[in-house]
Amino acid sequence: MEENQPKTGKYAMTFGLILGAVNVVFGLMLFALDMHYQGGIPIFVVSVLLMLTLIIIGMVQFKKANNGLMSFGQGLKIGVGICLIGGIVGIIFNLLITNVLDPDTVQKALEYQKGQLMESGKLTSDQIEAQLDGQKQFSTPFWQVTFGLLFSVIFGFLLSLIPTLVIKKKDETLK
Repeated sequence: MEENQPKTGKYAMTFGLILGAVNVVFGLMLFALDMHYQGGIPIFVVSVLLMLTLIIIGMVQFKKANNGLMSFGQGLKIGVGICLIGGIVGIIFNLLITNVLDPDTVQKALEYQKGQLMESGKLTSDQIEAQLDGQKQFSTPFWQVTFGLLFSVIFGFLLSLIPTLVIKKKDETLK
């Protein structure tokens, strides 16, 4: 019976690639609308909902394939794995956008953010420039990859906690 147990990695890879593909489609949609540099709460919420949805689907599918059983550790592995794989695909796509399709993305993002900060009236122009200069330092590919991976793993962990607690079911015969 142990031999037929499904592997968490298979589910993390499958649903992580699906998450990555959905994120690429979402990113292409934003790119087509010239909104790929704007960010904001609505885009963040959609991204989190996509991650959460695919985490839950991946866990449920694993549990079905595992005779209705899933441990807490298995659930976390699946959730974090899905977000990590999806994050890697998203990072590669983001690097393609920022370095090939629209090399001015970072400059557009800084200008957009500058406009938003000026509209708010909460900061002086010197404070705005200082803030944007600080952000410009972290817009290199190295930092994009680093923060992208950290974001993927941390959010994968946090978004996996509650669904794992709800979906998990231990084998009661193994006491």
